[in-house]
Amino acid sequence: MKQWWRRWTYEVPLAIGDALWEVLVVQFAALLDRLTVRKVIALIPVVILVLAYYHSIPIPPELMLVGDFLAYIDIFSVVILLGVLSRVTTILFVVKHVAARIAAGAGNAAAHLQRLGVRHRRERGAATRPRRKPDRSEDDRAYGGAWDQAALA
Repeated sequence: MKQWWRRWTYEVPLAIGDALWEVLVVQFAALLDRLTVRKVIALIPVVILVLAYYHSIPIPPELMLVGDFLAYIDIFSVVILLGVLSRVTTILFVVKHVAARIAAGAGNAAAHLQRLGVRHRRERGAATRPRRKPDRSEDDRAYGGAWDQAALA
């Protein structure tokens, strides 16, 4: 009788406690380690449907649409990703062409400025061309510029 008492008051409750610890703590922690956001999102529509049929309550159409959206989130994410990628490639195409046009325009402008001789500019106050003295006539050369001397006097 003592053995029986010891078994039912001591060993059986300890075995039940160990089993509960294994299921509710150890295995639950392992389940949470494997659980991802994607699995939780995929589980939400199932929970909504189970609750709706179990309690036989009407579900508003909006909630059903949310459930469908969550069920097909993978398909929606692929479609959205493809849409974003197509817009990104379009934007990159336009940016590449604009950059090529800017580079070509800058090259044309540089070539045009070189033709104008921008590097060899004169000072602002300087004359554009130096003035040449008029050719001396034969009389000026013959008399040593006597006419110039007379004009100065």
